[in-house]
Amino acid sequence: MTTFGDLAGIEVGRLATVSADRADRLAQMGIETVLDLVTHYPRRYVDRTSQVTIDRLVEGTEATVLASVRKVSSRPTRARRSMVELDLFDGRGYLHLVFFNQPWRAKQLQEGAEVVVWGKVERYRGRRQMTNPVVDLVGDRTGRIVAVYPQSDKAGLSSWQIATNVEEALDRFCADLVDPLPAGIREREHLAGRPWSLRATHRPETGADHGAGRRRLGFDELLRLQLALVMRKRATERNARGIRHSTGGQLVERFLAGLPFPLTSAQRRAIAEIRSDLAGPYPMHRLLQGDVGAGKTIVALAAMLTGVEGGHQAALMAPTEVLAGQHHASLAGLVRGLEVDDSGGGLFERREVSVSLLTNRTTATQRTRLQSGLVDGSVDILVGTHALLSEAVDFADLGVVVIDEQHRFGVEQRAVLRDKGAGGLVPDVLVMTATPIPRTAAMTVFGDLDTTVLDELPPGRTPVATTWARGSLEEAAAWDRVRSEVAAGHQAYVVCPLVEGSERVQARSATEEHERLAGGELAGLRVGLLHGQLPAAEKDSVMEDFRAGRLDVLVATTVIEVGVDVPNATVVVIEDADRFGMAQLHQLRGRVGRGADRSWCFLLGEGAGDDGARRLQALVEHSDGFELAEIDLELRGEGTILGARQKGVTDLKLASLRRHRTTVALARSVAFELVDADATLASHPELAEELRLLIDPEEQEFLFKS
Repeated sequence: MTTFGDLAGIEVGRLATVSADRADRLAQMGIETVLDLVTHYPRRYVDRTSQVTIDRLVEGTEATVLASVRKVSSRPTRARRSMVELDLFDGRGYLHLVFFNQPWRAKQLQEGAEVVVWGKVERYRGRRQMTNPVVDLVGDRTGRIVAVYPQSDKAGLSSWQIATNVEEALDRFCADLVDPLPAGIREREHLAGRPWSLRATHRPETGADHGAGRRRLGFDELLRLQLALVMRKRATERNARGIRHSTGGQLVERFLAGLPFPLTSAQRRAIAEIRSDLAGPYPMHRLLQGDVGAGKTIVALAAMLTGVEGGHQAALMAPTEVLAGQHHASLAGLVRGLEVDDSGGGLFERREVSVSLLTNRTTATQRTRLQSGLVDGSVDILVGTHALLSEAVDFADLGVVVIDEQHRFGVEQRAVLRDKGAGGLVPDVLVMTATPIPRTAAMTVFGDLDTTVLDELPPGRTPVATTWARGSLEEAAAWDRVRSEVAAGHQAYVVCPLVEGSERVQARSATEEHERLAGGELAGLRVGLLHGQLPAAEKDSVMEDFRAGRLDVLVATTVIEVGVDVPNATVVVIEDADRFGMAQLHQLRGRVGRGADRSWCFLLGEGAGDDGARRLQALVEHSDGFELAEIDLELRGEGTILGARQKGVTDLKLASLRRHRTTVALARSVAFELVDADATLASHPELAEELRLLIDPEEQEFLFKS
């Protein structure tokens, strides 16, 4: 029986249809082994039994045509551009093709070649025509359905050449391919066998064949990914000694009772889930995600205070100094007046909960004092940036770790904080993100974490009225709104994509825009400037001036994207809005509407391209971050989200997080079923081999160590 591991050990040069030159060309496409070749899947199919013939093409529609090349010619145009013209014939009619600035088409498309073209049908001088269509060379393929492969003009390989190599590989090396998935699961979930699926994907006899084959192979991709994540999760639980935190004290209750507002039911549910984890024997490893303003900080602080009450310490790590400073100020205010037993003092002595800040600009003297407080336990909660990861930072008894904006930190950085626990005990870890993530993506990117979602906003939050200002009149209305809100005693943000001007990127810079606005539309107002390149002390000073109301308008870069909380700010103007991602725009909009006053967001920009326009229109129509995340996944695909994966699982070739949501959930369920019955997949050697083959070496060592 042949496995994927066997196929990975066979170089494509062993195929009779692959010459040394062809092997070099395939290597340029990342195809070096037979496994690479048979997992280079068709991108589409042409069904010869139902395809549209040339004589039935409708003008103004897009169509796919399979035909042979009859006549080829090339000539320069008056504008000195190259123009290649050719005629196709499919036995029922002729189609004229025109290619501008693609002179190599004359050599590629020889008379007699079988091609598949896709494009918009036009009528020019009485003839059916396509201009610059997508072309695939398929050769004289037999069969009712023709598979069309991703090809490479750079490597000089066409679809039909790749198909010839794939067919030989299937016939010679895949006839007795093993299926690593247990038969019981295949039958229960109505999944086709792998050998059949591989052949049906490359050589389908019907449309149903390649659909079923791709479903099974896509499931396999997702299963491998989920197995790695679930094995990591279970291994962490199995190998780590956790802290059993006491949840019977009154510190958290006193904290919650002292809040000037009621918790949402989502916050109460989240706190209950997290405190249940903290009381358990295994270290917590949980993701807390919620929309802008959903109250994640309150939930995180409740977790940290649970640890503090038991005599442990807590740490909160944020990605930027501005966000760390904001968290420090927020937490210090929230715990003011809360007392805990002073373990270092006399009998029954109590002291206030202490919150300290550590960043790269903390002085040596401050660090020495801070380290002393960490060692003697008088520092209860330490807020900081990457500086927390320093070897010089030692805790007496670190019990709870909170990591904000977790996607900006790698697995290794999270592990460094976990390793700072005392006596071999692993602290509980809560990772937070203010960027809502679609459920399927969360299962994939954060699959080794349990997930808690805050899906409701606190009462009193006012929806932000969002306007896409596309012209000069709408833009003028935005600046009028800023002036009127400032006159009413409120404040505003203006956000720019760049710090300094750039000829390469035509976007307004924060520094230039600060000068322009202060002397133009916002003349007479107190306008401040904040960006990441300012000295730390100046950043703190500007932010404090804005928070205290000494500035009317803050012109800033995305340094204010998360964590900045000034309830008196009621307007945000985002310039060149089409240069920002949807999640970023939603976060920036969340800087206003944080109080009871009505708030506005103005998106300035033309909305470059269809996606840019759809992105801005979605912001106007929707205020729910989770809904926007789903739209963003549809617009951008999963590539961006999968790029956030911290450890190596191969990219998905057939599976799609947005199109195959039920398959993602199924793969995760099957992964738990297999791993919980057999932690190292010892009874499923073929699956274990595929994980070793297709995941990162460090991940292999972690998952399969005894």
